[in-house]
Amino acid sequence: MRRIAVALALLPFLVAGCFLESGLSMTTARAYHTATLLSDGRVLVAGGQGYDADLASAEIYDAAKGYFEATGSMTHARRSHTATLLAHGRVLVAGGHSGTTNLASAEVYDEATGTFAATGEMAAARVYHTATLLPDGRVLVAGGTDGIRTLATAELYDPATGTFSPTGPMTAARQSHTATLLGDGRVLVAGGSDGPARLASAEIYDPASGTFKATGLMAEARECHSAVRLEDGRVLMVAGGETSAETFDPPTGKFIPNGSTISGNRCQTATLLTDGRVLIVGGLDGDRPSSDRELYDPKTGRSALASLMDTERSFHTATLLADGRVLLAGGLAPLGPISGAESYLPKNY
Repeated sequence: MRRIAVALALLPFLVAGCFLESGLSMTTARAYHTATLLSDGRVLVAGGQGYDADLASAEIYDAAKGYFEATGSMTHARRSHTATLLAHGRVLVAGGHSGTTNLASAEVYDEATGTFAATGEMAAARVYHTATLLPDGRVLVAGGTDGIRTLATAELYDPATGTFSPTGPMTAARQSHTATLLGDGRVLVAGGSDGPARLASAEIYDPASGTFKATGLMAEARECHSAVRLEDGRVLMVAGGETSAETFDPPTGKFIPNGSTISGNRCQTATLLTDGRVLIVGGLDGDRPSSDRELYDPKTGRSALASLMDTERSFHTATLLADGRVLLAGGLAPLGPISGAESYLPKNY
């Protein structure tokens, strides 16, 4: 009832309409996968959970052709892993689940050859962790769970050597958190869960010193939420079980309330559009995948309803393409993983 009331209150701000292209399909149904925009504008979709098992398969979406096609398979089946675009068209894939095993292994995809190759292993197996590309080309991998405990440890991947090395630990153990590169090269790590409880705490990683330091608290504890770096350098925090929105201000180190969203789903996607608005899609409404879609405007702190998706989905991916569309792919629907995909373009683009 609360969500209906919020939606009705926002009716004056509804978007006139958005163009929605549907009917796309991946080669394989998958959820808990990754989608990475490559340097040539294509999208690498890798791994995830299939109908009966975790997947090693990967595929490419070619926006020019408008369809998905298979590419080389990963060296390990994995889901809930991370994928980070490196220099020269390579993608680092790290950690995740494989069956009942949590993985410390990592591999690199080569855009030129369409193949994956093993690289150095992490010091710890990690699931529900984050991986953030730093300005110097290294990748900060932080937190997650090894299947037994929530981790506070972090490590750095060096593409030049293909190895991971330890860096300073976080101030709090956390999983299902966010990690966002700031304009000055530091990384904001926020929210998540320590296992039993959602977290409102946040901290900053400084690559120059290799240390984490606590920063201001979020107004709300959030887990499996979204963090979006805005055009003005602030970082927007939405969803994760809360309808309130807030922004992190790097100069002051404080979180500031910034209006609200219509839904407070968990494990949704939030994508910064070329016009500065944020498209928030799907996620879990309670324990059920949702077809919710809204456009949030950081300038006003208001959300507007957008066109509904073809189907409910959570643990899907959303990728901003070079032409301004957002590719929504796969995810978990009420009956299991799906192969369906759709591309979304704001009507006024």
